Amino acid sequence: MSRLESTFGRLRADHRTGLVTYVTAGDPDLQRSAEILLALDAAGVDVLEVGVPFSDPVADGPVIQRASERALRQGMTLVGVLQMIADLRAKLAAPVVLFSYVNPILRMGVDPFARAAAAAGVDGVLALDLPADEAGELRDRLGEEGVDTIFVLSPTSTVGRIARAAALGRGFLYGVSRLGVTGARAQLAEAARPLVERIRAVSALPVAVGFGVSRPEHVREIGTFADAAVVGSALVSVVEEAAGRDDLAARVSERARWLMGSAVNG
Repeated sequence: MSRLESTFGRLRADHRTGLVTYVTAGDPDLQRSAEILLALDAAGVDVLEVGVPFSDPVADGPVIQRASERALRQGMTLVGVLQMIADLRAKLAAPVVLFSYVNPILRMGVDPFARAAAAAGVDGVLALDLPADEAGELRDRLGEEGVDTIFVLSPTSTVGRIARAAALGRGFLYGVSRLGVTGARAQLAEAARPLVERIRAVSALPVAVGFGVSRPEHVREIGTFADAAVVGSALVSVVEEAAGRDDLAARVSERARWLMGSAVNG
């Protein structure tokens, strides 16, 4: 059983909503990025999603776009992200999911990437712009290395695409709550619940819901119909605002703890 399977199994047994936290690797720099991951893990988040900075993050809003720009200026690369994870893995209890666009993976090479991801201790890979129909080679190589492939589904995903992602995916499925780019919102999108219901109709895989999640009540609401909430921009904005402070990691951790305050299924 993979770490992701074990984590989501425990969440279901405890009737608790999981929290998946996204931060961009190398933001605001390598050392503090590592400190943030350690602090989030110590705070008890359920899955650590580590973003690979990319020069053209088309699905991301301005907050995460700026984070990618800061990390790239620091010289962060896919190889650097994997090395950081490898250096931290023994200190982290939570599963680690690598969040990337497909271009850096293809540039590195599917086979070298799969071997390096497994060696670093990555538990799952989510290539945001890689449809399940085109993911065969990457999914197969990651599977051979014991790494889960996670697919993204949106409110416009057809029944066929949902079924395909469910058949090929492992670990969990990522449901995008609304169309558009990432970014914190005051209210959870109405499309989130119907999407998860459509996924549940064809798959027993856990479902995590992201895009726009920024408040404890969002996490609580997601817990009434999904397994976990994914929070990204709401944390990355803290990194941006507190980048010059000595307590940066503590502030990010504090925000995660606040979000988890209502992380119980209804």
